[in-house]
Amino acid sequence: MIKKIDHIGVAVHSIEAVLPFYTDVLQLTLLGYEEIPSQQVKVTFLSAGETKIELLEPMSEDSAIAKFLSKRGEGIHHIAYGVTDITTRIAELKEKGVPLIDEIPRAGAANAKIAFLHPKAANNVLVELCEKRGDHDDD
Repeated sequence: MIKKIDHIGVAVHSIEAVLPFYTDVLQLTLLGYEEIPSQQVKVTFLSAGETKIELLEPMSEDSAIAKFLSKRGEGIHHIAYGVTDITTRIAELKEKGVPLIDEIPRAGAANAKIAFLHPKAANNVLVELCEKRGDHDDD
């Protein structure tokens, strides 16, 4: 089911303000910026070996990231696990009674299909399932 940790999402007030820490201090490679209007969020991915760091900046006060920042401040928002066949994985989790935020995959950054498990499922850790284009069981 799980192939790897795909990325760790970090909620920030301003990508521009924190980016130098990741690129200059940690010397991570910037992979690119993206806006996801449907989720009201700007994202930046940085390479950290086989895993990526995803910086998440709210585009509006109503976004889930803005609400997270207002309650908890900046910091780790979620851990994303790379999976194959996300639709089947969601059905398996639902069958096992795992609480889900998303019962149907939605569009994420970098053309990925994503779905979130409710934090209750993983001891208050927000877990994202992430299927990248071309990730199939027969790969």
